[in-house]
Amino acid sequence: MPSADQATAPRSAGRLTREEGWALLCEWTPSDALRRHARAVEVVMRAAATRYGPGAEAVETWGLAGMLHDADYDQWPQEHPARIVAWLQERREPAIAHAVSAHYTGWGVPYDSDLDKALLACDELTGFIGACCHVRPGGVTELQARSVLKKLKKKDFAAKVERHEVHAGAALLGVELSEHVTFIIEALRPHAEVLGLLGQSAQG
Repeated sequence: MPSADQATAPRSAGRLTREEGWALLCEWTPSDALRRHARAVEVVMRAAATRYGPGAEAVETWGLAGMLHDADYDQWPQEHPARIVAWLQERREPAIAHAVSAHYTGWGVPYDSDLDKALLACDELTGFIGACCHVRPGGVTELQARSVLKKLKKKDFAAKVERHEVHAGAALLGVELSEHVTFIIEALRPHAEVLGLLGQSAQG
């Protein structure tokens, strides 16, 4: 993933660049924790474009969907995701706008594309895996799917993570949850330091 400071990689086709998306995210999202989550989901979605999507040509689009899915949450939680969806529509990015509008099953938006399904499947689970990393000495570097699945069953761990969304996302993609967990872990590992996923040893 390009660094946040150097966020200059344009899309080879289309209208919105990563640089523009990152600038909007920083403007709307003062919370470092939420920016870090946005970057983590971006990393996973870029990898998902070749795992679950059409391939390399979709990497930038899928990455932008991951980066911007919660861009309006910090300042306008009651309106989320209406503001970021409207902004994306104004930028003539209907595919990203629709995926963002559908990244929570409770909103009742249909899942029309692989992008829609992947964003749902990657968002909540990426956040949960991040929580798992923070309580392990080696963070994501030593995390295994079985540990994540075990913690998913503990309702008091990362209690705000909605387990239904995690399971619904994997079901929509048509993949085993353990396989999807492993995919996300492997996507995050190369970016562990910048995403703050090195665990308790790094905190000490």
